Amino acid sequence: MGAVADSGPLIHLAQADQIRLLRAIFREVLIVPQVKREVVDEGIRLGYSDAKLVADAIALGYIVVHKITNRVARRASKLSEEERISQTDAETLSLAHGLRKPLLTDERTLSKLGKMYHLEVWNTWTILLEALRRTLIGKEKIEAAIREVEQKRHKLSPDTAKVIRDAVEKIGASKNAGSR
Repeated sequence: MGAVADSGPLIHLAQADQIRLLRAIFREVLIVPQVKREVVDEGIRLGYSDAKLVADAIALGYIVVHKITNRVARRASKLSEEERISQTDAETLSLAHGLRKPLLTDERTLSKLGKMYHLEVWNTWTILLEALRRTLIGKEKIEAAIREVEQKRHKLSPDTAKVIRDAVEKIGASKNAGSR
């Protein structure tokens, strides 16, 4: 299937020690060179252990740094200016759109733009919930990821955490009903 990712899901999945789920769900995830610089190069320079996990995934070949063509760069530059998003986000969106691949992002604006371009859009939480549905992880791994984000990153509202926990319970209930 393949997908194109920006930095958010890579960082959050690595922080939750679940970066391997990208391989299990998508087989291959493409990133633009600037995402690699932000996540891996800068992350390692700052001493973030999650950056090393992403670097390992690149070395294993299921995260692939995809060179941007001049045509994509020009299109991204125009998109960046028109939509007032970063050049990196514009390159990521342009790559996903050009290849007709799902877009992996935690950025609200980028997600909305991806949907406007008729792309399938995933975020960290939909990846984790899909992994639960496929029994690649258990409920405790999602709960650990929720706690990680709530305690250290302060990017997860209590309302969003409740929605995720409710989805986890719904998936668990449907699995239990299906096993009877």
